[in-house]
Amino acid sequence: MLYYPDVPALEPDELELLCNEYLKNNQHLDYHMADALGVKRGLRNPDGTGVLAGITNVSSVIGYEKDENGVPQPIPGRLVYRGVDIDTLAAEADAHDRFLFEEVVWLLLFGSLPSAAQYAAFCKLLEKHRELPEGFADDMILNSPSPDLMNKMARSVLAMYSYDEHVDDLSLPNILRQSINLIAELPTMMVNAYQIKRRVYDRNSMFFHLPTEGQSTAEHILSTYRADQKFTHEEARLLDLCLLVHADHGGGNCSTFTCRVLSSSGTDTYAAISAAIGALKGPKHGGANLRVMHQLDYILHNIENPRDDGEVRALLQKIMRREAGDGTGLIYGIGHAVYTLSDPRAQILKTHAKKMAYDKGFDEEYEMLCSIERLAPEVFAAEKRGPKKVCANVDLFSGLIYRMLGISEDLYTPLFAIARVPGWCAHRVEEVQYANRIIRPAYKYLGKAQEYVPLAQRG
Repeated sequence: MLYYPDVPALEPDELELLCNEYLKNNQHLDYHMADALGVKRGLRNPDGTGVLAGITNVSSVIGYEKDENGVPQPIPGRLVYRGVDIDTLAAEADAHDRFLFEEVVWLLLFGSLPSAAQYAAFCKLLEKHRELPEGFADDMILNSPSPDLMNKMARSVLAMYSYDEHVDDLSLPNILRQSINLIAELPTMMVNAYQIKRRVYDRNSMFFHLPTEGQSTAEHILSTYRADQKFTHEEARLLDLCLLVHADHGGGNCSTFTCRVLSSSGTDTYAAISAAIGALKGPKHGGANLRVMHQLDYILHNIENPRDDGEVRALLQKIMRREAGDGTGLIYGIGHAVYTLSDPRAQILKTHAKKMAYDKGFDEEYEMLCSIERLAPEVFAAEKRGPKKVCANVDLFSGLIYRMLGISEDLYTPLFAIARVPGWCAHRVEEVQYANRIIRPAYKYLGKAQEYVPLAQRG
């Protein structure tokens, strides 16, 4: 069953006429001309590194270092939140068998590690704000379902504008208040949107659970998502780790830069975060872990011996040559704009996913991902014949973790958004408080000049 508003649609012949008119009057943009003009397409330098567009104290993404000649040299990847390496954070979670996402939220928002008293009070504060405003779920979610949860989450965040008496106040206390509310509420929005999607589009039963006192964000998600509300400590810890490694990734990634661009205009928090969700929705940014899983299923279905490196390598070559797979030539989960030798997030998830994979019977899938991680860079080097090095990125193992947790594919990218909201909010605060200049890059006009002809004289 599909839901469409009762509005008239353009007929196919009308659309064809409009498309033909566009194509007739718009010349093809030759991107070789862009290179000749020195345009940094995708805000990338010719060597693949990002154009320096701003400064930040929130986080640092490190995948290379420049030598004495300014040439980037690959190094093992690091991701640093406010001066603290995520490897250190993950090790802390392991050493004391504790949830760490809430501590990371505090670290990103406020710039330092919380004291024990601050941490306890902050967890209580997030817990207090998990319930949505009265009437919000009925009016904004249940009465307007969407087949795409990222779309529904973006609209829900925008709708919060109507529930905030101080919505356009750009003071630090108000933005922090809005940020904490959104960080706490978005998991509830996600689960509610998923339940109504199940009912309307999947024709399945839906169920709603109230938040349970004393739960971490990861526990809250599993408890409200599952019909029986049951989960193991190990499952919640693994989901918490996914939230931890996805919490921020510098100011230049697509969704965070989107948030900063909107924030630089002076708009409200809900508009900026909704736009970031829209950016993350794109398959080139947040939707890759789902494509990894689809490609994994395809590979396992199309090889006879998963342990035969030669057979796996040959299929990866065909995928890159667009002779197999979805025709894009991409090996999903491999390659990154910054990381060259390794993505620290991928390494953390790979290490922690192994035990559950073997315990739950996902060992074949896990081992194939490890084979792809090992073989794909070789295939890439042979096919591209260039100096660029590629490695596994965070998406290679995150999708498998969600599958092992029994989480619907509908939620893969929304979970990414829930993890990333603290980072978006931290960058928004920084942009509003300190940057104080609207982001406005330039585009070179290449169109033809034309004279204005009065309407009565046109054909």
